[in-house]
Amino acid sequence: MHIKKIQNHNLFAYRRLRRAIGYLGIFLPIILVLLSLFKFFGTSIQPSISHYYFSNLREIFTGVLCAVGLFLICYKGNGNKVIWKNDNLLTNLAGFMAIGVAFIPTDPIGSSCTQCTLVSIGLKELHSGFAAVLFLTFAFLSIHVFTIGQEQNKEIPISVINENNIYRFCGYGIIVCIALIPFKLFEYATLVFEAIALFLFGSSWLIKGRALGDKGSIGRKLYREQNVTDTEEMWSE
Repeated sequence: MHIKKIQNHNLFAYRRLRRAIGYLGIFLPIILVLLSLFKFFGTSIQPSISHYYFSNLREIFTGVLCAVGLFLICYKGNGNKVIWKNDNLLTNLAGFMAIGVAFIPTDPIGSSCTQCTLVSIGLKELHSGFAAVLFLTFAFLSIHVFTIGQEQNKEIPISVINENNIYRFCGYGIIVCIALIPFKLFEYATLVFEAIALFLFGSSWLIKGRALGDKGSIGRKLYREQNVTDTEEMWSE
């Protein structure tokens, strides 16, 4: 019984960590844009999330990204011989990329920057590379890692909103958003597509963390589970 309680505690701890990562991803662009609407903060809406590095909201931008990065590095998933299915490898990679994006800035909007810290400006290509790898890793986690492990349950039919369908939608959605950014389709296109990509990333982690619950109709539609025991939940993870 004691071992079972420890297992349950570890399970719930993992779910809380997944939810924390998800919430941070979703609320980062929302908070930055909302605060930009208030003159008190002295920051206008930036052309991209990365440009908030040069604003008065820089600490929020770097702080949230560092938190996401550290959470991802601390997250210990299942190893896999296939690189794009290796949970530990991908989360560690994403974590370091997030920290890199936080502290290696893109080019400032103006000709000069008086608020740059830790690193010098002029590293746009390196910043863009970190960001691209970060988002692609998010997509790989959703498509190739989160979809592992759901066993066939003949008693419960697969719903359109089955968790694996959501993970794939989020993963491919992230790829589409990143592919559209270079085209500059409209004003603030980069900001919008980055925000959508982060929303998809966060949603994927929230579903994996079972933020909506996993009992009753939600459990059947999302996870194909119904009144499972704690031990069975552990093995289903």
